[in-house]
Order: sequence, then C-alpha cells, then structure tokens
Amino acid sequence: MAKIEAHEAKLAVIGLGYVGLPLSIEFALGGIETIGVDVDKAKVDHVNSGVSYLTDVPDARLEQVVQAGTFTATSDFSVLREVDCVCICVPTPLSKTKDPDVTYIVAACDEIARYAHADMLVVLESTTYPGSTEELILPRLRVNGAEPGRDFFLAFSPERVDPSNQQWQTRNTPKVIGGFTPRCTEAALALYRHAVDTVVPVSSPAAAEMVKLLENTFRAVNIGLVNEIALICDRLNLNVWEIVDAASTKPFGFMSFNPGPGLGGHCLPIDPLYLSWKMRGLDYETRFIDLADKMNAGMPHHVVSRVVDALNEEGKPVKGSKILILGVAYKADVADVRESPALDIIESLRRKGAEVSYSDPHVPRLETEQGDNLESVELSDRWVARVDCTVIVTAHSGIDWAFVATQANLIVDTRNALRGFSETSNVVRL
Repeated sequence: MAKIEAHEAKLAVIGLGYVGLPLSIEFALGGIETIGVDVDKAKVDHVNSGVSYLTDVPDARLEQVVQAGTFTATSDFSVLREVDCVCICVPTPLSKTKDPDVTYIVAACDEIARYAHADMLVVLESTTYPGSTEELILPRLRVNGAEPGRDFFLAFSPERVDPSNQQWQTRNTPKVIGGFTPRCTEAALALYRHAVDTVVPVSSPAAAEMVKLLENTFRAVNIGLVNEIALICDRLNLNVWEIVDAASTKPFGFMSFNPGPGLGGHCLPIDPLYLSWKMRGLDYETRFIDLADKMNAGMPHHVVSRVVDALNEEGKPVKGSKILILGVAYKADVADVRESPALDIIESLRRKGAEVSYSDPHVPRLETEQGDNLESVELSDRWVARVDCTVIVTAHSGIDWAFVATQANLIVDTRNALRGFSETSNVVRL
C-alpha cells in the first residue's frame, strides 16, 4: 500500500489489446511505472516505438509515456518477478460449441504463479463467468500456505471499454472492483485510483464478475427486443426507425435501443453466453439470454432476405448480382471485425452465388470465413454505379452518405444511415 500510494509500485499489464493498452497508458500517466506484456511481438515493437495500433489511442499519447520511461513493453514474462501488481487483460472468446474459452486466462495465471512473490496484487479484467477469479486464479496463487489478503492480494475489475466513444474512456469511466478479502479490495482500489477518476467497490470478485455480465446482458437482451420489433414492423409495413424515434420522446420508463444487422465485437455476442453456460451447470435455463441470442444471431439472415427481396423487385436474381457491402467492422469508426455481422452476410450472399465486394475505410483487408482474402474497394462513382445492390452494414462517420444515396442503384440500409434520404425509391430499410 505504501509503495502504491508513493508511486513506487511497478505494474505489469498482461495483454495489450483494446483494454490493456489504454489502461497501461492511464497508469503510466498516473505515475505508476508500467510494463506491458504481450506474446504478440509486433504489438511490443509498436509500443516501444511509440506507434499506436489502436484508433482510440493517438500516437502522441502513447509516445508521451514511452519517452517519459513510465511505459515499456516486452514478451518476456520474467519481468513479473520485478513487479508489485499485475492486471490481466487477455481475450476470453467462446469455443465453437459456445462454451467459455479461458485458455488465455489460465496461461497468464500460470506465468504469474511461476514468478509470484509475497505481497503481489493480481487483478483480472478479462470478462468471464461468475466464480472465475476464485476457480482459476486463486488455486494457482494459493501455494505453500499463501493466503489472499495476507500473503498476496486478488481482485476482479471488469473492463468497461467502448471503442470509438469520445466521451467515456478509461479514466472517466467508473471502475467496479471486487477483492477476495477486504484488504484485497483496499489494495486494488489504491492501485486503480492512479488510473481512473471513480472506483466502485463491491463485496467480492464474483459480484464484480456478475456486474459486467449484467451490463452486457442488459444491452444484448434489449437489442434483441428491438430487433424483433424491427421484424414485426416489417410485416406491418411500418418504419421501425420512426417508431423508435417517437418512443424515445417519452421522458420516463423507456430507454432507446436501435435495431441492426446483428451483434458484433468481443463483448455483446459473447458475454451473456458466459452466464448462460454457468447457469446450465446449475440446472437453470436462462430464457431471456438464450432468446435474445437467437434473435440477434438471426439478423444477418434477415438482412440477406431483404437483399434477395429487393433484387427480386428489380427483376434480378441474387445469383450473379454484384453486391457491395458498405462497412464490415462490427461498429462505426473502429477497425475491429470480430464477430461482425458483415462476415455472415458476405458468406451467405456468396453461397447464393452473388459477386460480393466490400468498402470500409477502417478495414483495408478482410479474411472471410472460407479463408479468402478480400480488399476494400474505393467508394467511387464508377464502382458504386456498377453494383446491383449496396448493403449498408456499418455506418462509419467518414463515409459520404449523400454520395451513396444519389449514386447507388439499389440500397439496403440496415443502420438508418440514410435517414435524410430515406424517402428515395432506391432505399430499402431494415
């Protein structure tokens, strides 16, 4: 505690992705000497050169802490022997059977256990199921009679990163922290106060793990609901965007969510299923979660059906038609294509015989599920005019939507990107 409060403690952040890199920079700016550890040597080289590989992290911000000597990166886990605190920020994907894949957490914990020493503070940030901190990390640190809160300190603090969000970033987003003992919580709070403005203690790591799953399950379920409303409006010949906008004028009892082509990214399509998996082992069916997952997972197929119907109205079969996918990242203004609905839409259209291309200013190259490598095409007059249908999947702010609305022959708009041009006859809404 004395070392943390005197800015003398050293911190290692394992995993330098969209969570670990911004967190490392905030700690370094807060006066904590920070070492980033990642098995990807390209990321390590970028960090040590002061060159960011994330759109949310400007080069100047990274370069500031690298040149100050408060942030370095390495692929050598032996540096854990020198540090006082460790934050684990590794991926937690789902397996093909939609079971939690915690291999990255286990690998990180094994490295920590290898170099663990007295008074080390370990904090897991990777999203996982309630009980993970106790089940996966505690046994690896509880060796030779070592006990949490006395010989070492253990906590869970869920990441709350929203890529491309200019208002809420690492420092000003409140941080939930749950320690295994009160002293563990106290130590973790002391550390994180150097990186974030507001810390929120809860009673245990399991409580903090559940907080994260509640946050993302809330979003996933409500998006699933509004996606079903979109399907209902389609059959009632109503404009779902008009309905949502009007409902949003109610000042109480309603929170606005928008429909879309499906969920993407590392959190929303995955996190609720961690909770669903956990509860299956306790003989409990998570009906809301499972239904929302089914609804959201089906939206890419609905988009493809809209494309097929729109082409039919033009007297064109989908087989042989030239289709342009506009935006393949999972959300606007990011380069991340993990779990992006665009991938399913592209593959489904290709299986139907369409000639599919894509344009995305943030994703120059794309590997399809079939292993093909596609390159982003320029959004030019000649290219847009030659395709039979343009499908808006991701509404990047840098795209000239007026150009798209006036130059494209037929448009399927899944994001209401052409709100101001939606009355034109060539636009088909979600």
